[in-house]
Amino acid sequence: MADMENIIAVDIGGTHMRVAMYAPGEHAPLFHERIRSHAPNETVFDRLTSLIVNVWRQGGGAQAIGVSSPGPLDPHTGMILAPPNIKEWRDFPLAEQLTKRFKVPVFLDNDANLAGLAEWKLGAGRGHRNALYLTISTGVGGGVIIEDRLLQGHHGLAAELGHMIVDSRPDAPLCGCGFRGHLEAFSSGTGIERYAAEQLAAGRVSALTGRPSAREIEQAAHAGDGLARAAYARAGDYLGLGVANYLHIFNPSVVILGGGVSLSGALLLEPFEESLRKHVFHPRYLDGLEIRQAELGDDAGLLGALILARARVEN
Repeated sequence: MADMENIIAVDIGGTHMRVAMYAPGEHAPLFHERIRSHAPNETVFDRLTSLIVNVWRQGGGAQAIGVSSPGPLDPHTGMILAPPNIKEWRDFPLAEQLTKRFKVPVFLDNDANLAGLAEWKLGAGRGHRNALYLTISTGVGGGVIIEDRLLQGHHGLAAELGHMIVDSRPDAPLCGCGFRGHLEAFSSGTGIERYAAEQLAAGRVSALTGRPSAREIEQAAHAGDGLARAAYARAGDYLGLGVANYLHIFNPSVVILGGGVSLSGALLLEPFEESLRKHVFHPRYLDGLEIRQAELGDDAGLLGALILARARVEN
């Protein structure tokens, strides 16, 4: 069954997982299925293998599997280390287990890295040799392309861009990872929600009430609510600070912004760009720099897994 030239791509999320099969040279799937990641009385791995089997049978087999998974993980060993939304996968050898089951090579990387890889190859980063990708949604993740290569690092743990420390105070906001002062704690949808809820609890007047969602805060901000606009301004200001640091380190020619929060438009982008200009230590970093919206949407993870597997098979 493993002699087919097709590739199976897998995109694992904390809520849903997707599997697609691609023919050689194609970027539109032959077959595609999606299910929830968790279900009663069934492990995430069992659900994943069943989903792959369904797609595998429809296409008659594949020569390799590429996997986009939440991190942290080690792409060199195929080990999932500690994904926050899949608690059962602690030090879990996912690539090894899938290889045993399907008898083909399995290639694995962080979901944000692979989304960045896909945007560089097929989306908003086309034509650039040095690109920075940030996804801003529930959390903040990223991927970095340096001289036409995806940055991975010694243990494959590079480019955890959301976990840059931008506030070292002991009472800095808590990040989802458990540490304080990370960019994710300020600029993610979760960070925006937490800030608004804290301000409301402290008695700030607003049309918002209780613990509003990021979507509700965005709607209120567009309607002119002061607290809602302040929440997005704060997120954009810290995002600009973080990206200024990334420019100093990586010097990309394009910054690609993805994720739901990035779609809020000027609410986020105006304070972000103002902050970015304020924090870069030399204007040359901004010379010719493109700030672009991601183009691939929810397909970025699958396409990144496809690109990864194809590249490894060809090499």
